[in-house]
Amino acid sequence: MTTIKVVKKEIEADNENWLIPFLNFVDDFRRDKNLSAVRHPFELTNEKIDALLASTIEYLGNELHLEIPEWTESVPPCKEPWFVAGVENIKAIAVVESPVFFRRRKIFVLENFLVRV
Repeated sequence: MTTIKVVKKEIEADNENWLIPFLNFVDDFRRDKNLSAVRHPFELTNEKIDALLASTIEYLGNELHLEIPEWTESVPPCKEPWFVAGVENIKAIAVVESPVFFRRRKIFVLENFLVRV
């Protein structure tokens, strides 16, 4: 399984296609439940991506009833709200639907953001 540090590097290497390595990580983590993939923190260099990854780890840990690494608590929120979808018409819905793990870092997503079929 790819570690969160590696995923962050992949996302930053191709900022336009960040969703692919991100969702691959989500799928792999749900399947493997491998805490060693998230045990060690990454360097805080990109406010949005840092907050997104920490929030995702907390969300998945809660969903899968796994221990959430303490280091995620030290990842700050975005300075400005980030509406991941970037679609003006769904911002109000995203504010309401965003799970607390994302909202507290000023990241707004639809409730199905991490739902995969």
